Amino acid sequence: MSQYANAGPPGPGQYQPNYGPPGGAFNQGGPPQMSKPPVGPYGAAGPVQSGMPPQRHAANGPSGGPQYGHHTNNMAGPPNSMGPPPSGLGAPPGGPVKPHDQRPNQYGHPGQFNPGMPPQNNMIPQRPPPHGTGPGGLSNQMAGMSLNQGPPGMGQPPPPQGQGTMQRPPLSQPGPGPYGVPTSGQYTGGYGVPPPGIQNVQPPFSGAHGPPPGGSHGPIPGGMQRPGPPGPPNSMMGPQPGMQGPSTSMPGPHGMQGAPPVDGHQPLSRYPTPQPQGYRGPPPPAMGGVQQGVPAYPGGPPVGPPQGTPPMSPGPMGSPGIRQPYPAGPPSGPGMPPGPSVQPPPKKLDPDQMPSVIQVIETDRNARGGQQFVTSSWGQVPPLVTTDFQVIDQGNSSPRFFRSTVYSIPCNQDMVKQSQIPIGLVIKPFAELPANEMVPPITDHGPNGPVRCNRCKAYMCPFMTFVEGGRRFQCAFCTGVTDVPPEYIQPLDHMGKRVDMYERPELSLGSFEYLATTDYCKNSKLPQPPAYIFMIDVTYQSVKTGMVHLLCKELKSLLDRLPTEHGMKETAIRVGFVTYDTTLHFYNVNSALAQPQMMVVSDVHDVFMPLLDGFLVKLSDSRAVIESLLDQIPEMFFETRETESMLAPVVEAGLAALVSADISGKLFVFHSSLPIADAPGKLKNRDDRKLLGTEKEKTILTPQSQVYSKLGQECVKAGCSVDLFLFPNSYVDVATVGQVSSLTGGHCYKYKHFQVKFQLAYTKNSKAAVDGERFIHDLTKNLERTVGFDAVLRVRTSAGIRPTDFFGNFYMSNTTDVELAALDSTKAVTVEIKHDDKLQEDAGAFAQVSFEYKPVVVAVLYTSVSGQRRLRILNFAFNCCSQLADLYKNCDTDTMVNFLAKKAAKDVVQSNPKSVREGLMSRCANILACYRKNCASPSTQGQLILPECMKVLPLFVNSIIKSDAIAGCTDITTDDRSWLMQMLLGMDVMSTHVYFYPRLIPVHDINPDSDDIPTAMRCSVERFSDSGVYLLENGLMMFLWIGLHVSNDWVLSVFGVNSPAQIDIDSSKLLLLDNPLSLRLRNLVEKIRGQRSRYMKLAVVRQRDTLEPWFKQFLVEDKGANASASYVDFLVHMHKEIRNILS
Repeated sequence: MSQYANAGPPGPGQYQPNYGPPGGAFNQGGPPQMSKPPVGPYGAAGPVQSGMPPQRHAANGPSGGPQYGHHTNNMAGPPNSMGPPPSGLGAPPGGPVKPHDQRPNQYGHPGQFNPGMPPQNNMIPQRPPPHGTGPGGLSNQMAGMSLNQGPPGMGQPPPPQGQGTMQRPPLSQPGPGPYGVPTSGQYTGGYGVPPPGIQNVQPPFSGAHGPPPGGSHGPIPGGMQRPGPPGPPNSMMGPQPGMQGPSTSMPGPHGMQGAPPVDGHQPLSRYPTPQPQGYRGPPPPAMGGVQQGVPAYPGGPPVGPPQGTPPMSPGPMGSPGIRQPYPAGPPSGPGMPPGPSVQPPPKKLDPDQMPSVIQVIETDRNARGGQQFVTSSWGQVPPLVTTDFQVIDQGNSSPRFFRSTVYSIPCNQDMVKQSQIPIGLVIKPFAELPANEMVPPITDHGPNGPVRCNRCKAYMCPFMTFVEGGRRFQCAFCTGVTDVPPEYIQPLDHMGKRVDMYERPELSLGSFEYLATTDYCKNSKLPQPPAYIFMIDVTYQSVKTGMVHLLCKELKSLLDRLPTEHGMKETAIRVGFVTYDTTLHFYNVNSALAQPQMMVVSDVHDVFMPLLDGFLVKLSDSRAVIESLLDQIPEMFFETRETESMLAPVVEAGLAALVSADISGKLFVFHSSLPIADAPGKLKNRDDRKLLGTEKEKTILTPQSQVYSKLGQECVKAGCSVDLFLFPNSYVDVATVGQVSSLTGGHCYKYKHFQVKFQLAYTKNSKAAVDGERFIHDLTKNLERTVGFDAVLRVRTSAGIRPTDFFGNFYMSNTTDVELAALDSTKAVTVEIKHDDKLQEDAGAFAQVSFEYKPVVVAVLYTSVSGQRRLRILNFAFNCCSQLADLYKNCDTDTMVNFLAKKAAKDVVQSNPKSVREGLMSRCANILACYRKNCASPSTQGQLILPECMKVLPLFVNSIIKSDAIAGCTDITTDDRSWLMQMLLGMDVMSTHVYFYPRLIPVHDINPDSDDIPTAMRCSVERFSDSGVYLLENGLMMFLWIGLHVSNDWVLSVFGVNSPAQIDIDSSKLLLLDNPLSLRLRNLVEKIRGQRSRYMKLAVVRQRDTLEPWFKQFLVEDKGANASASYVDFLVHMHKEIRNILS
């Protein structure tokens, strides 16, 4: 028998979710042996309203009982260990919801009971309770949430539609609601609300069992009513997410644990709630007594007094309490005589009572979706990245460009050390903007360039203060005073603002651009338009797989998609072509030639550029010659037998071409195998996936040679970015060759076992399969993106704080400048900010990012696709805080997850996976422990108090630990691990959000007449139905899971076959069938793909097929590979660690 959750009475005012009669009145998990049948029909048991559970007498239920997990008390608990969290806990069923208008009074009366509830006799004896069992439970302090471990809800889950009879809902269970009693203005939505969409969910395929079929549920003991349909949902409105202050628990008076919940706080459920593993049949009313003979903490030995002795009631803060008179038995009182001890079946925590990412997303969408977000105020917490909103720039940079882990900077480093909340910025300078938002305008200050502070060189921005009638300005970053250039002087109004403030972007907007002068250019020379060079591997493997033919065929049309400057009719980017195997082949495509000319360089140890004129050309001038070349390349190498290839000399050749032309640009390298040819950069096969997850894994996750790292650094200096398109059939050492793309700000695409199928090989009628479609889609998006070349990024901050660490795909030659040969709309840089002095609470803190396409504050200096040198300036102002409560209420969990994940990816190659995992768990526990100690109101230690803005932080931390990029399990290849780590470092906040919590959408009941993406559901197998179909995506992969009992009509409409067993799971494309359902599903898939930066290949997974274990790894709330912890297990572990920290 597996170990179960500790079932104990709640503390004062705590809510015991979905409990039946408190005080141990009933045995949850199996029908009790009744001495007589229920009296009367359901709901007609006595004078008290039907269905109302008996309320335990005050004397029978001590306060502060164990509520969450089998933990010993703090004095006797195990030492603080950040090892792997325990596993083995599951989900209990949730109780039904009492409609709002049927709830009893708010708190009820101590000692009351239901005289119509017959006694439960002849019950199975129960084992004695553990001695000194520590408290357990979960309470969302900010949302008033209290989660307690113990018996699941009374009764059985409501039957699916069409089964059983519809009964009036029973009265709510005792307690102040699923998350405690909310304060005024507090969020009151329950986290047990499953997403809408599926009404008839069948028992999950994972082994959990729902109600028996046929609508026959058997009698419910004690005359209690069967659960009916759920009550109306509660209002989801509250303060805007992120803006709530820390709330406090509101425990009820002592002896009132049996009180009914506050209106609107019973968790809703439209589906049968998952039952404990191995449970069959309808559950009887729950038992609220302390569980006996179970481990004090998961995985530990059973503890407790000898069999038959009364249980000990824990006292305050987990101290030993008094002995209970009736071990796990029903309370005494009129109508409720004591019965013998009972033996409960295994219990699980109810995942519906855990904080839900889906609920957080939907709550924010309901509260802030479709609204305007005005950036005029300092330190505003923006809507979540999953919420659609419009940004109005009024002085602070848009959250699409700039997000922070905190929006109130602590006044001193001591607060940061105490809370361990990181101060991190995620900067995405060229983020794509919706059509209804303003693109950062360009301002030209002429030959003198932008106005800057003489002391710190910060650029003019809305935070500068003009003094002395506008003749001087005081810098917001260093407080230095600088003279205003005579041509820039303007008078001030009565508020001390310049009269032309709203006419100048740099004085009124948070994001804008300057035209740079020659002072910001290499060699004081304005740059030329950049170039794209396509470098194609023509070895035997590349030709055989069809890559060469497909690429050459599609490039003829893709070249028309090269980016253009706004207002320009054609692109200014020049193009060039190189093929290679063990030698290099340059092509002259001068417009004056009738046919292209090939020049071969065989000395790969000393690469040189064989031609200048005719190699890099304008597309419009040499269109005919380029198309002729692309037709000839597949034919020239059709019969090649060269199997070895090289890579470093290829990149050197492209670099030499750009340096010779004195321009920046990008290399598109299409490569197939490990470079083993006798040339610089030759690599050995060192693949050994058995090392993954061990302390030696860094030996295969770091470059085996410095050739590619040094080559990447040289490329950055020349403004040469490298995008790698890899098509390997075996190990290619991404950890080494990927350095040239990661250091230069490029992308690395990987298409393992790439194969293009043709109807008729090498003809114009050839047709690529899905591999080809994915490759061409990725290449198309890459070519179309907004990009800045030869970029330098610098973050300037106000006095007292400074940027210290940077995470992403770039190169740094010093401690301040982030250098990127190319920076496009998908790339993000994450920066950690630390204190070097104290801050004044009323002064605020400022950050300026400058991008100069070769530039710098957050300033980005860069070269545009038209060859202009520009500075993109992003400004942001933070509040300063001296109270931890203000810090905790102004956090952004999604940005914090991005920071923690990137830091873990960087640390894992410097230490080992175990220390990284322990570091993440320790930091998470300390963040929550600090909140509990300094911000939460006093409550029993059995509650896990979670701040509102971080209620799902433990879930994301557990997902980071289990992810393929960090975990280091041997289920993936070494190349896949290295590739994912490089991908993670360049992700923005939205990408890390969906990667660590994939979007799971039920599609078996989608509305064919709607174009909206259906509401997602929680990532757990417990939510699945055998008759359902679910679409899952994480930004890199997409799955369509099909239950074995799905409707044949649905299968016929989508796949054109009569049953799920006939579906071709090897096909990665949905059939083009002429019916509304097929069209709706295909449009949904394409709409989701359009939201991601990379094409997601669709994998069809049938229930119980061989691919299902792979699919289940992305259900992050469940146990993962190598017995990694489920969400429930991890939360239990976090609670244990927090208690150890506080003790």
